[in-house]
Amino acid sequence: MIVGAAVIELHVHGSHSLKAKRGVVRSIIGRLRNRFNVSASEVAGQGTWQRAVIGLSMTGSEEVPVRRALERALRFVEEMHLAEILGADIEILRLPLSEAGIEASGDGDDDGAGEDPEEDLPWRFEESGTARSGEEE
Repeated sequence: MIVGAAVIELHVHGSHSLKAKRGVVRSIIGRLRNRFNVSASEVAGQGTWQRAVIGLSMTGSEEVPVRRALERALRFVEEMHLAEILGADIEILRLPLSEAGIEASGDGDDDGAGEDPEEDLPWRFEESGTARSGEEE
């Protein structure tokens, strides 16, 4: 599984109140969500009149389409001309999934009887903090 995350730091020109800035930020976030199907939120700068930091995230099965979609989203924000982009960054994270777990869940058998889909995920641990029985520590 691929997780892409992007952060955009914005300067909202002409904003003289938090209410005015929030209107611009809400507009940008709404358009991003609708057009690119990304999760988006203001993650910093909530208490300032002209500065906002927006975080974006999306998941996929391949790195290239996720990265391209985030890059297009950043260009889209710039082309809106609602705020000046002070900085932006994209990070891609590859989370491990065991092939056995993927095949077991994708075999068309939807009853799930006797299967624990989380059993093969390498990051799953019991509450005690130790690996599940049968796994190496």
